Order: sequence, then C-alpha cells, then structure tokens
Amino acid sequence: MTAALVEFSLKPSPPKPSPRSFVSSSKEFRNHLRLTEIPPKNWTLASKVLLDDEAAREREKRELSREDYDGLIHSHCSKGRLDRSLHLLSRMEAAGMRPSAASYGRLVFALGRTGRTLEADSVFREMKWSGIRPTSRDYNALLGGFLRKGQLLMADRVLVEMSKEGVEWNRQTYFILLDSYVNSGRLEDTWWVLGEMKAKRIRLDSFVYSKIIKLYRDNGMWKKAMELVMEMRELGIVPDVRMYNDMIDTFGKYDQLDEAVKVFDKMRSEGLKPDITTWNMLIRWHCRAGDLERALGFFTEMQEQGLYPDPKIFLTIISRLGEQGRWDDIKNLFKGMKYRGMTESGIIYSVLVDIYGQYGMFQNAEECVAALKVKGIQMSASLFCVLANAYAQQGLCEQTLKVLQLMEDDGTEPNLIMLNLLMNAFSIAGKHLEATTVFEHIKESGISPDVITYCTLMKAFMRARKYDEVPIIYREMERAGCTPDRKAREMLHDASLICLQRGRLGAISAPHRKRKRERGGRWTRLVSLLSGNCTAADDG
Repeated sequence: MTAALVEFSLKPSPPKPSPRSFVSSSKEFRNHLRLTEIPPKNWTLASKVLLDDEAAREREKRELSREDYDGLIHSHCSKGRLDRSLHLLSRMEAAGMRPSAASYGRLVFALGRTGRTLEADSVFREMKWSGIRPTSRDYNALLGGFLRKGQLLMADRVLVEMSKEGVEWNRQTYFILLDSYVNSGRLEDTWWVLGEMKAKRIRLDSFVYSKIIKLYRDNGMWKKAMELVMEMRELGIVPDVRMYNDMIDTFGKYDQLDEAVKVFDKMRSEGLKPDITTWNMLIRWHCRAGDLERALGFFTEMQEQGLYPDPKIFLTIISRLGEQGRWDDIKNLFKGMKYRGMTESGIIYSVLVDIYGQYGMFQNAEECVAALKVKGIQMSASLFCVLANAYAQQGLCEQTLKVLQLMEDDGTEPNLIMLNLLMNAFSIAGKHLEATTVFEHIKESGISPDVITYCTLMKAFMRARKYDEVPIIYREMERAGCTPDRKAREMLHDASLICLQRGRLGAISAPHRKRKRERGGRWTRLVSLLSGNCTAADDG
C-alpha cells in the first residue's frame, strides 16, 4: 500500500476563493494566528530526549549482549522507533542470538498499534518458528492490530489459530472483539460475542454494558439503552465515567440535550469527575443543535478544569463560529487558552483555524506538518486524522490525500478511519467516482468496510444525484454483516422516494448492476482524476 500511495505526484490545486463567511480583513487577527506567537514547547525536555537518543546510538555501536539487545528493542518500541527496533532484531539474528519472548511480544504489539500489521504478523510467525510458544497476550496483541485496521479475515485466522494451538480466549480477547464489532456496527457478531461470554460465565461489567448501550443507540433503540442502565443498577453494577459518557452520547444523538445535561449533573453529584470525552460530547451535540452559547460555556468550563481542548472539538467550534462570521469570538478563544497556559497544543489549533479559515497559510499539507514538527509536536495517527478531517471538511481532496502520504512517510500506515476521511473529502467535493475508487481500494487491501464507510459512499452518490445506486450500496452493507444506522436508513428512504417519483423502480431492483467505473489500478485512476488527465468520456 505504501508504494501505491507515495510514488505519484499531484498537480498543485488552483487558489480556492474564500467563502464569504470566512473572509476577514483584520490584519491583527491574521497575525494572531501566526506560529511565531505560540511559545515553543519545553526545549529542556526535547534536549533530554535528543541526548538519550544519541546515547542509545553510541551504545548500539558497541558489541551487545542478548540482554542489551532486548533492552534497546524495548526502549525503541516504547518511543515509537519501530524501524530501529526491527534493525536491532535483524542484527541480533545475524549474530546468532534470539530475542526474548517479551521482546517479540513488544514488537508485535507496537507494530499492530501503528497499523503495520503485515510486519507484526511476520514477527509473530518468526517468534513461533524460533520455538517460543505465544501466550494469549501475544495473540491478543496481533488480534487487536488486525481489528483496528479492519482486517476481519486476518483476525478470524488468529482466532482459529488460537483454538488449534490450545490457547484459551480470555476476558481481554472477548473485550477486543466486542469493542471492534460494536464500533464497526456489526450487530450479529456482537450478539455472538456476548453469547460466548455468557456461556463461559464471564462477568459483564460496566465496560461490556457501555458497549451494549452504544449498540442500542446506533440502532435507534435509545429507550432500550436506558432500560439497560436500570438493569445494571439492579445487578449492583455502579456506572463509571465511561458508562455516563455513553448515556450522554445516546441522549445527544437523539436530540435529548436536556436529558444529557441532567445525566452530566448526576454524574458530578455522585463524585465522578468528567473526562475529556464527557466535555467533547456535550460540546459536539450542542454545536450540532445550534446552541453555540451553551457549547462555548462547556468549552470554557472544561479549560477551567485544566483539560486541553480536543482538536476535533475545536474544529467543530470554529466551524460553527466561522459560518456565522464570529471571528472575534475565535480570537477570544485563543486568548483564553493562552492565559490558561495551554501553549503546547496552541500550534495545532492555529493550524486548524488556518485550514478552515482558508487564509492560504497552511493550504499545503506538507507545510502544515513541517510547521508542527518544527514546533516540537509529536505526530501521531490521531493528529494525522485531525488534520485530514480538517482538509476533508473543506473538500480539499488533494491535501487530504497528501496527509495520508505523509502519514505513511512517518511510519504509520493509513487505517480505515483515514481512508473514510478521504472518501468523505471526495463526497463533499462531489466526486463520487473517486470516492468509489477509494472504497474499492479498501476492499482490495483486505480491510473490511464498516458502517461509516458505506454511509460515506451512499452520501457521495446522493450528492452526485445517482439515487439508484444508493439501495445497491445499502444491500451490500447488509451482506457484509454491518447493521445500517439511522443515517443509512434515512438516505435509503430518500433515495427510494426519488427513484419512485422518477419511475425508476426497475433500476433499484437490479442488485448486481455493474457500476460505471474503471477496473484498472485504483490509485492510478484516482490520481488521474485528481490531476484532470481524464476526459469526460473517461469519467462515464
């Protein structure tokens, strides 16, 4: 996948005119967003990290013992230097030594977390070949890596192998499966996991109940979710912060904001301290409901509790304020953050405002990531997703794609979340063929699409007015084992009504009708479309 994403070049996009609501003639405000006004990170800490790195390099030049190799592999894995860990592994094997079981397990876990699942699987196979019997913890690390990337077939293979090798599925195995299936909207698989847990008499705690509540919520059964909370109390299971967060999210999703606030107040009255997720949910749902004043109140209160604003939520706030032309309020947000000492991540928020405000300072993804690194910001998969989402929300397809390339260059493989964001960028830009190309690439890469993937593709065809394709995508989602959520059902309903009005019911009933798209190299086709090299006839 790396070669497919990195080796092509994109034509620079022409300057995009700024929407009227984002035009600001205030030079003072633009200067306020400049990076020079954000104090740098703690350079003492950065210097210490640099010295430790140099010491490790000097140590690696000497002749090392097995214990030295193991220690260095652990150290590099914990700091995200996976390439150096793999290099040490190859040196160790060339010297006729084998890593310990703990080193193998640490490598498998670290590679799986960054999406490098093929390498994680290779290290795992090498571990078995060397005569070390993997434990359930090692299998769980590999299983979690495959599931996080959406590679369900590979995950199933791990489960079968565990059974053949006599490694019992433990509580953590079931929790990993449950978390993945609920998040991807796989209702039948979730019920199967719960059935297995009950059969093995694994006690259902607040984590499991929170996942069931989320499952009910996503399938439109929010009242049943609340009944489940009452059942929990009768069983003596005390709701924790995660459980309260799920209840707040459930009420927010179904526009029951007053009830969400009541749950929030009850949570605090019982002595539980809201975490960053709690505040994010309250802010997000109030923003979506149009209650900006209350959202800003929660935003301020969150900072008073000493919590850093989530960049995703910050993007939601500035997008709503920007749509209303309230740039002075955005400026005041920055000032408030600065007065509270929140300077380390201030650069991230400046970049987001620049992207969304379309000042042109960070319209290039490479410049954006370079500026973050200069300021000492450690790039992570989450941060790459935040930047990709900011570009995607503006329909800046080329820059969203560039973020994926930069993510790969940084050693992290794009996951399903990133590819969904790329599809969303094409959907917003009205490019349904390109969105379809990304969808096909997801499947060909061995990644199983989730509910968000299918909904994003349906949205792309709805915007392109290809309504007769929407029911086909919907049926494919059901065949793939994903339970359609409320948004998918609404799009199906709207598309079906439009098709009936146009007298095109026959088109809907053809489940295997071939779509108009090329079957050649997916990413090559995508780049050609972005670069404008395809003719109208080519586009179908």
